[in-house]
Amino acid sequence: MDQSKRPTIRDVAAEANVSVATVNRVLSGAGAVRQGTRERVRLAAEQIGFYGMGALRSRIAAARPHYRFGFLLHQPGRAFYRNIAEALRAVAPTMPDCEIELRIEFLDDLSPQNVGARLLTLGAECDVVGVVTAVHPLVTQAVDALQARNVPVFALISQISAAGQVHYIGLDGWKVGRTAAWVFEHVCKAPGKLGILVGNHRYRCQEMNESGFRSYFREHAPDFTLLEPLLTFESSAIAQEMTEKLLNDNPDLSGLYVAGGGITGTIAALRSTGRAGSLVVVGYELMESTRPALLDGTLTFIISHPLARMAQETLAGMVRAVAARNEGGNFTSILPFEIYTRENI
Repeated sequence: MDQSKRPTIRDVAAEANVSVATVNRVLSGAGAVRQGTRERVRLAAEQIGFYGMGALRSRIAAARPHYRFGFLLHQPGRAFYRNIAEALRAVAPTMPDCEIELRIEFLDDLSPQNVGARLLTLGAECDVVGVVTAVHPLVTQAVDALQARNVPVFALISQISAAGQVHYIGLDGWKVGRTAAWVFEHVCKAPGKLGILVGNHRYRCQEMNESGFRSYFREHAPDFTLLEPLLTFESSAIAQEMTEKLLNDNPDLSGLYVAGGGITGTIAALRSTGRAGSLVVVGYELMESTRPALLDGTLTFIISHPLARMAQETLAGMVRAVAARNEGGNFTSILPFEIYTRENI
């Protein structure tokens, strides 16, 4: 190869439509160049095959702001939360104009004491924190303490504050509940008894799910009988026990709404009792465990979070919140939910 004809700094400048001095500042790592201009220089250098791409990339990466984002998710044994973590890890490297380091913790102990303590510890090490949690005074106290220290907090999946003081990325629970109710009204052959499983009443999302669910029946289908919800405490084992209890106590049960965690336990109970496919069942999240149940008729309908979009909206909101740390503002994003039957997966 003729070394005399390899692209030069002047060629990069011409391709990027900037001055030679600007390219030199980018190469030297000088801070007086806008990030957008740095990216334009990088793209131009790649386009013409500039010999100094290694140094250029490292200089541009070093000049980007570096953020550390912390996340507290539920137990690592639950596929849904592993899927959230995978979505966040996939999106983080694609975020423009910054470098994001993720600190993701899975909590086996979901007590408010432990969640509050882990929030404070993570908040001391990160620029912003995202958390899935039930509402409790100890958790609220920890969130308030972090925000007083100018560490933004994002609630994922379930809102912490109904008034919007805490950023939220998730679904409209009221709309989710009413959509689930619509399914029962239109799929059940006749009005009948409907069981409800809730993980924990302190999760705002689950309370809104149930509230929207009941409001729909009061408005449109009052002939259905809605049983009082049974708690699963976000446990598959307890969900299995509660489902078996519902089926035993109500042999004429027409449907079951799984409005909280533990759906794998519900699936197991339906199969073990021979009731799979005999009643309408609505639950959440398309996963490795729920997909087969939807295909074989154990589940009728699934409402699911759009995980890739949720990760994108979460990280983008966190970047904006950190950049506007002293300006306030709300970075809540209500996501559209996905719906699945066995005919569209």
